Amino acid sequence: MKTQKTLPENYTKLLDINLQKNKKLALLVNVLGFTITAVMIVVANWFKPFSLMFDVSEGIGKYITRFAAVAVGAVAYIILHELVHGIFMKHFSGMKPNYGFTGLYAYAGSKAYFSKRDYIIIALAPIVVWGAVLAVINVFVPESWFWVVYLIQIFNISGAAGDIYVTVKFSKLPPDILVNDTGVAMTVYTKKNEG
Repeated sequence: MKTQKTLPENYTKLLDINLQKNKKLALLVNVLGFTITAVMIVVANWFKPFSLMFDVSEGIGKYITRFAAVAVGAVAYIILHELVHGIFMKHFSGMKPNYGFTGLYAYAGSKAYFSKRDYIIIALAPIVVWGAVLAVINVFVPESWFWVVYLIQIFNISGAAGDIYVTVKFSKLPPDILVNDTGVAMTVYTKKNEG
């Protein structure tokens, strides 16, 4: 099944995912995000001590600049993450995505009904795109800036905990599913039983 602009008549709702209404699921996704954060910090700390982030040997100005860069980078990353989702939504559907912020989550959404394959690509695209960009930047920055870039990379991976969750969940569903992601909620549809 290809991505559709409207829901085919022979499809019926299979399930809903709404992190704002389903508090148990929201907690699970947040625990996944915190777990990813902890693992990434512990692993990187073996290679580059986290104390580098607090090094003032280059002066207090550069110290403050590093923390400001993390804050600005984190905000910019949230916008860029959703922009990548939107670009891929537009690519697969031909429909303009919508963007917003709920107070808890920034989002990109669409009125389209995405095929399983297309939706999994949409979900994982920011992790892959920004993961590669940030990894390359991390290689070339001075050692004192390693953790600045790496913390933004942590936001990249852990902030996509919801995307990782739906990718795993949807990969177990039938191949004919269609996913409608309005940005704040997802509805998954499947073909009606013909019998």
